[in-house]
Amino acid sequence: MNNQDVLFKIGEMDRKMLPYYYDYGKIVSSIQEKLFEEVGFDFHMYSDEDTSNEIWEILEEDLKENSPEVRLISYIYKEAETKTISSNHTEKALEFIIKPRISNGLYYYPHYKVALVKVLIFQSDGEMNRDLIFAQNDACLVSFLQYVLKRKRDYIKNYVTVFTDTENGVETEIESITTMVKREDVFLEDSLKKEIYRSIDEFFQEGREFFKTYQIPYKRGILLYGKPGNGKTTLVKSIASSINAPVAYWQITEFTSSYTIKEVFSSVLKLAPMVLVIEDIDSMPADVRSVFLNTLDGATSKEGVFLIGTTNYPEKIDPALMNRSGRFDRAYEIKLPTKKLRYQYLKNKKIERILSEDEIQEVIESTKDFSYAQLNELYTSIALEWHYEQKVDINQLCKDLKSLQRKQIKQTWVDSDSAAAIGFAGFIEE
Repeated sequence: MNNQDVLFKIGEMDRKMLPYYYDYGKIVSSIQEKLFEEVGFDFHMYSDEDTSNEIWEILEEDLKENSPEVRLISYIYKEAETKTISSNHTEKALEFIIKPRISNGLYYYPHYKVALVKVLIFQSDGEMNRDLIFAQNDACLVSFLQYVLKRKRDYIKNYVTVFTDTENGVETEIESITTMVKREDVFLEDSLKKEIYRSIDEFFQEGREFFKTYQIPYKRGILLYGKPGNGKTTLVKSIASSINAPVAYWQITEFTSSYTIKEVFSSVLKLAPMVLVIEDIDSMPADVRSVFLNTLDGATSKEGVFLIGTTNYPEKIDPALMNRSGRFDRAYEIKLPTKKLRYQYLKNKKIERILSEDEIQEVIESTKDFSYAQLNELYTSIALEWHYEQKVDINQLCKDLKSLQRKQIKQTWVDSDSAAAIGFAGFIEE
């Protein structure tokens, strides 16, 4: 940019002319001068309206891993924080982590000739954060953005991206997969399990030969439905743990809008091929369902995306989701476990350490209408009773859980004959 191309130049201005611009411009010009001093050439500054989340995520990840790709040139303010304290919950302990602070630092990628800085601008009515991106030229920035997307795709495989629709747009969190769920830990009827995993594995085969050979669009959608506690979430976790591709969860809320739908699909397409999970898809607000359907029907909106929807209430699902190819291609009912599956599930828990084979069979016969969640609770109760008493009353434990199940269904938590004793009436004297 030549000097004659601009009207206002910080070096030729008095602060009284444009005080807020002057303060902002002084910081930017100081950063540009520092960059020139360090590397010997001028930088252009860029506005980012589409990839900012990815850029700063990768910068944070590169700093965390001490990547040789990036280096710190300087801090912006001497009297501002330079490091951040955070924590990480693991299965073993709570770990405290001290890591470089992105804000207040001028970071440079020498290979790409790109510099990044998050800077705080002070104004009379408060503070304002600005994300500044500098590059030697357009080609350098494009090359850097290609690095960002490839880098994100590589590291994100060890995490799950969680999109949550909020009042202020989509909130994105990256969560590590702390508990790996193996496929053998998923209990489904053999034919159903085989069909689901075969579909998943074929989708993520390198080369996509199946889709090319049979001229099938490279997109897939399945809906998992059934009563709560029967393993829909466990199935999804096992998929996330066993494929070499990014996985994202999308939390539908009352704030889901046409804007957040567009933002989520824009984000996931950058990671394709990948899995997008929408749990409780029946909770999609009615006023944006048409937008969601239109997005699924778009020519490239699902290209490379394996979409998994889950619901406990299939009767609430918009029929339009299922009546056109390219939305949800198949719906699978995740049923209550059969007698055979209940046996396999409890054997997988190594219940034979506590109960004899006859007692295990007694449990199997007594849990006909139990979900996996209820079976797990029963196993925990059996283990606790055995641990403290060295004996187990199977009939009583099953009876207690069945009683709880009936109360959950009817939403009646107090027996009628005892209601007066524990209600307000019990405290009123005649």
